Amino acid sequence: MNKKKKPLLQQVAVEDYAAEGKALSKIDGKVIFIEGAVPGDVVDVQLSKSKKEWGEGKAIHFHSFSPDRVTPFCEHFGVCGGCKWQMLPYEKQLQYKQNEVVQNLKRIGKVQLPPIQPIIGCTETARYRNKLEFTFSNRRYLLPNEIAAAKEAPIDQENALGFHVPRLFDKVIDINTCHLMAEPVNAVKNTIRNYAKEHNLTFYDIRFHHGWLRTLIVRVATTGEVMVNVCFGYDDEKERVRLFDHLLKQVPGITTLLYTINPKKNDTIYDLEPKAYFGKGYIIETLSVTPGGEKLKFKIGPKSFFQTNTRQGERLYQVTRELACLTGQETVYDLYCGTGSIGLFVSDKAKKIIGVETVQEAISDAWENAALNNIEHAKFFAGDVIDVCTSEFFQEHGKPDVIITDPPRAGMHEKLVRKILETSAPLVVYVSCNPATQARDLNLLDEKYEVTHVQPVDMFPHTHHIENVVQLKLR
Repeated sequence: MNKKKKPLLQQVAVEDYAAEGKALSKIDGKVIFIEGAVPGDVVDVQLSKSKKEWGEGKAIHFHSFSPDRVTPFCEHFGVCGGCKWQMLPYEKQLQYKQNEVVQNLKRIGKVQLPPIQPIIGCTETARYRNKLEFTFSNRRYLLPNEIAAAKEAPIDQENALGFHVPRLFDKVIDINTCHLMAEPVNAVKNTIRNYAKEHNLTFYDIRFHHGWLRTLIVRVATTGEVMVNVCFGYDDEKERVRLFDHLLKQVPGITTLLYTINPKKNDTIYDLEPKAYFGKGYIIETLSVTPGGEKLKFKIGPKSFFQTNTRQGERLYQVTRELACLTGQETVYDLYCGTGSIGLFVSDKAKKIIGVETVQEAISDAWENAALNNIEHAKFFAGDVIDVCTSEFFQEHGKPDVIITDPPRAGMHEKLVRKILETSAPLVVYVSCNPATQARDLNLLDEKYEVTHVQPVDMFPHTHHIENVVQLKLR
C-alpha cells in the first residue's frame, strides 16, 4: 500500500518567527509553521501536518534567500540540532526572542504589563557553555555525500563521538569541533575518540545495549578548572587506566578526571556514583554578586546542577537580585532552588533564606555551598515544592516577604500558585526558562498580583531558548 503523499507548498514567502525557533507564513489565512527557514526566504514547504487553521512542515527547496542570512560558523550546522540560528545575525536573534516574550505575555498572560525592558544579550556568542555531554555510538550518522560515496566504495559507518541526530535515537553525529565550549573540550573529545579507535575499544550500541564507552561529560569553569567524567558500560580497569593515563598526558589542563560505571539502559548518572581517578573530584566556580564585586564560590561535582552559561547566569542572578528589592530585613523563599545559587546570591541582602528543591543531591550541594561561603542564615529543604510549602511550613520558618521562584519548563504547579496567592507575600520574582508557561502562571497570579517589571535575558545564543524575569507586587 502506498503511503499518502505529503502536501507540498511552493514559493512560500517566509514572514516571521514563531515560538520554538520555527518560521511562519500565512497562506489564505492559514498559518504555516516552517522548520529550517528564515524570515525573508522564499521556499517550498513539505507539510508534515495540515489542519484547518494551521500547518507544519520543513523547507525543502529555496528559491531565494533572506538578505538577513549570515554564513554559519560551524561545519556541523544543519545536521547537528544544537545551534539552529547560526544563519541569523545575533541582533536579529535577540529581536525575535524579545518579540516571543512580548507575544507570550500578551496572548497567554492577558495581564496588564509595564513597558518590557530590552533583552539582555550575551557578550560572548560562542564558547559560552560550561558543560557539554557527548555520546559514544557504534552507529555513525552518514551525511548525504557520504551515503552517495558509500555506493562506490566501502566507508566507515561505525564509531562516532558527538551528539544525537534530532529525532533519531540510535544515530550520533561525529563532531570534529564544537564551538559551544572553550578548550580543552575538543582536545579531550578528540583525544579519547582517536585513542579508542586506534586501540579497538568498543563504542556503545544503544539498540542492543552493549559496548564499553558510553558518554563523555566535560565541565569548564571560569576559574580555569576542568572536570572530565567518562561513563562506561562496565568496568575494565586495565583499559581504563591506559586510556586515562594517555588522556592526562595529552591534555594536561584537566584538573579532575572521573569515571562512572553505567550498566543501565539509560544514560542518566543521577542514581550512579562517579569515582575520581585523578584530582579532587569536583571543580570550583565563582559568580560576582555585583559587577566587579564580591565573588561567591560554588563547588560543582559531576552530578551538580549549575547555570550552563556562567557569565550570563551571573547577569541573570544580578537582575533577580535587583528586582527582589531587598533591604536586609526580609525572609526570602527560594523555590525550585536547585543548588541554592539564587538564594545564596541574594543572601547578603536578606535576613533569612529558605530554599526548597526536589532533588536531594542538589540540596546537599546547597548546604555545602552555603558553608563554603560562610553563609549561616540560609536553610535548604528537599522535597516536592507543593508538598513542602504548606501553611505549617511557612508558619514554622516565617511568613515570606519575598518569594523567588525558578521552576522547570513546565512552570509552577497550580497548587503552588494557589499557595503563593494564599501567603500574600508582598513581592514575587519569577525567573523562567519558558515564557509561555510563565505567562500562564502570571494569569493565575493576576488575582492578587500586578506585573511591575519584565526583563528578558538571553542565555543561549544561536538557539530559540530564552529566560525571562518578572517582578510582581501585591495589589
